[in-house]
Amino acid sequence: MSGFVEKPEPTEVPGLVHLHTGKVRDLYRNEAGDLVMVASDRVSAYDWVLPTEIPDKGRILTQLSLWWFEQLADLVPHHVISTGLPPGAPADWEGRALVCASLRMVPVECVARGYLTGSGLAEYRQTRTVCGLALPEGLVDGSELLAPIFTPATKAEVGEHDENVSYEEVAHRVGPDTAARLRQVTLDVYSRARDIARERGIILADTKFEFGFAEGDGDLVLADEVLTPDSSRFWPADRWQPGRAQPSYDKQFVRDWLTSPESGWDRTGEQPPPALPERIVEATRARYVEAYERLTGLTWS
Repeated sequence: MSGFVEKPEPTEVPGLVHLHTGKVRDLYRNEAGDLVMVASDRVSAYDWVLPTEIPDKGRILTQLSLWWFEQLADLVPHHVISTGLPPGAPADWEGRALVCASLRMVPVECVARGYLTGSGLAEYRQTRTVCGLALPEGLVDGSELLAPIFTPATKAEVGEHDENVSYEEVAHRVGPDTAARLRQVTLDVYSRARDIARERGIILADTKFEFGFAEGDGDLVLADEVLTPDSSRFWPADRWQPGRAQPSYDKQFVRDWLTSPESGWDRTGEQPPPALPERIVEATRARYVEAYERLTGLTWS
């Protein structure tokens, strides 16, 4: 059992039709047929959307994505049409709402890995492969790979796990030409972002992208969020030490508390997770802010 502890009701805005409530984002369609994507302050862990929010999280994710879209614009177009607040929208949407092109989405999570950890590490320990790609012997948690690899996954519904799949499975689902394009663009974007992050003392261990096709011309377009702490593993470079779990700019404080004796929660049981203590909320927010400021060089306010 998993999903929302308390599923929120969608906000009603004149001229907007609510389409979907995701783990973090709410999706609407405006009268022009464009999508309006609103990033909430919700936080998820272990396939649950928790009852406690992280203040400013949605705005941080949105503003960081916009910054990255600018850094990557020469590699791949993005889906953002406007950052203006839709007419009649609540003031709280300011800074967290994007008007985006409606795309024909690719049904695959495009994941790039430059370091071995997470589900990739778990598969490697069993088979010495990740998504069917053979890797050298002797790698440990946090090992840097010889070159970045494309390790796609299927998209999951709220409360479900994404599932790693092989490149051959992607080619079967979307066709060989599209699969090849997805792999190349994913690795190009990862490599650009890895180098930018490295200049700022941050390791981009892995990240996932979502792509769609524009109506009419059929160009591949980068969509959703991009290179945020929710979609990527960012590690402080000066604390990188292969062979152990790395410190991370994300919601690790949340995961650690939920699995601690203090929370009293059994993640294998049927009960939903409890509310987060204020200190965990504050520490998690601080990590999101630090990631934004270190990557962009801007001060969060």
